[in-house]
Formats: sequence, C-alpha cells, structure tokens
Amino acid sequence: MKERSKASIKDFESALTELESLVTTLEDGNLSLERSLELFERGVKLSRYCHARLEEAEKRIEVLTDQGEVKSAPTELSDSTFSSTE
Repeated sequence: MKERSKASIKDFESALTELESLVTTLEDGNLSLERSLELFERGVKLSRYCHARLEEAEKRIEVLTDQGEVKSAPTELSDSTFSSTE
C-alpha cells in the first residue's frame, strides 16, 4: 500500500473507496506509528479532494437550477482544477 500513498487521485468514487479502506486499516491498529501517519496524511488528501469535488457539484447544481435556467458553469469549476491535487 506504500505506492498508493503517492498515487494520484483519479476520481471521486475511487478516492472515496480508498478513503474508506484507509479508515478500516487505521482502525485495525496493527500499524507502526510512521505507517499510520502516512496513511492519515493520504486520508487527509483524499478527504479534501472529495470535499472539493462535492462543493464543485453543489455549485454546478446551483448554476443549473438558478431561476430554472440552464447556464454554463463558471470556468473555475472545470475538471482541470482537480487534475493535480498533490
């Protein structure tokens, strides 16, 4: 799992799945302190990524439903915003 901690984040679903796995591994408590910290750091990155993606989705929904009109999302909400999160 050491390689995973350096891996890029592909998408929301894979980030959430990995985060759930990390939580389970950390809850087991059979890790060294150093490894626990590595996994915790990765978990923080994954959590921030997921939170940002959820905020982006919420903003896009607000844009789409604002006064019942469909509008283009602002450019700052493009996928390129999250292509490099580490």
